[in-house]
Amino acid sequence: QVQLVESGGGLVQAGGSLRLSCAVSGRTFGNYAMGWFRQAPGKVREFVAEISRSTSNTYYADSVKGRFTISRDNAKNSVFLQMNSLKPEDTAVYYCAADRSPRLSSTPDYWGQGTQVTVSS
Repeated sequence: QVQLVESGGGLVQAGGSLRLSCAVSGRTFGNYAMGWFRQAPGKVREFVAEISRSTSNTYYADSVKGRFTISRDNAKNSVFLQMNSLKPEDTAVYYCAADRSPRLSSTPDYWGQGTQVTVSS
């Protein structure tokens, strides 16, 4: 019923920027959180950023705080992740996620297909 379509990944050099997009279609929840996770090769999937659709409260992992900004466009039912000052450690597959809960859990209800972000040194 719910589909998340991601775009914006790519290859950038350290210090560069990328903006990831996630368009959500299908059934709309009364109140759910959305956000981003990432998974690097050989690493566990980790939380990156979160935003509430209804309140626009945002939350960030310490590793990206001050560099990444999550935002939303309710008219287009889309969520974005602006990534600035990228570091090689940011290299990972980035997954958009949606959760029926007010906050994004470690096991969200819906996932995007993932988009590769590679930061060269």
